Amino acid sequence: MRICVYGAASPTIEKEYIETVEKMGLVMAQRGHSLVFGGGANGLMGAAARGVRDGGGKILGVIPKFFRQETVEALCDFCDELIEPDTMRERKQIMEDNADAFIVTPGGIGTFEEFFEILTSKQLCRHNKPIAIYNIKGYYNEIECVLKSAIQKNFIKENCLELYKITNDLDEMFAYLEKPVEGKRMIKELKDG
Repeated sequence: MRICVYGAASPTIEKEYIETVEKMGLVMAQRGHSLVFGGGANGLMGAAARGVRDGGGKILGVIPKFFRQETVEALCDFCDELIEPDTMRERKQIMEDNADAFIVTPGGIGTFEEFFEILTSKQLCRHNKPIAIYNIKGYYNEIECVLKSAIQKNFIKENCLELYKITNDLDEMFAYLEKPVEGKRMIKELKDG
């Protein structure tokens, strides 16, 4: 399975996050999965790639050309394949198209945006790929509260909680990602409008 991992690019985050995601990448490769990711060498992106590499897995990096041209962040130099599109929108589409499942690790604005875009696409029945939020150290507790609050206020249908799995347990996360995908849902089950 090709798993797209979203996560922080920052080189200044706490070491425990880095070590946890490196282990996740190692386990991912040991379970026979390959990595699709944003192509960065630092932060949780780099950690996932190092783990997958150490486990002998394949790595596809996707990073916009301007990241290299403007030295936005360090690029991972051991990808099996590196695609350099022109825009962030193209980057996200390539990552989505090359993934069978998604893992959202802790991150910032870009990671939040990637998660909500892929979740919205699933809500609109444009894909039925599993989405797992790896909730290391409770990082996503507040986002989970926001989503549940929106449900209580009737902005989101409650069954949208079934569109993703949030967990801090590595084995539970991979069991969720690896189980057979259920039949496609209907938009009206998941969205009013």
